[in-house]
Amino acid sequence: MRVKRIEHVGIVVKDLAQSRAVWEECLGLRLAEVEELPQYEVRIGMYPVGESMVELLQGTRPDGTYARLAREGKEGLHHLCLEVEDLEGALAELRGKGVRLRDETPRPGHQGSRIAFLDPASTGNVLVELVQRAGEG
Repeated sequence: MRVKRIEHVGIVVKDLAQSRAVWEECLGLRLAEVEELPQYEVRIGMYPVGESMVELLQGTRPDGTYARLAREGKEGLHHLCLEVEDLEGALAELRGKGVRLRDETPRPGHQGSRIAFLDPASTGNVLVELVQRAGEG
């Protein structure tokens, strides 16, 4: 398995519009896009930082995962996403090494990418997402 780069860091926020002030006015980052992913009950704001991104995650349904995390005071770092060349191959290799997977097969992600999450119990309690960009692999 070859990890190409840290693709993004996911951060749960209560209010995406309100959070933008810090990321844009204070830190000087420029919002690249906002996308709603209804299948995951989330609205994301993507900020390029070098070759990586900061992904702000706001829940879109009150009883959904991201809204619940924010409501429970668990805003902040949610996951680390690593870009790989071959997602199916990476999952097979990790499975063979005994790494537990949250996603046994890839699922749709942001901008046509394919994603899969590893089980934090196998990664030192860090939620790790693997992504293969659209059109690669």
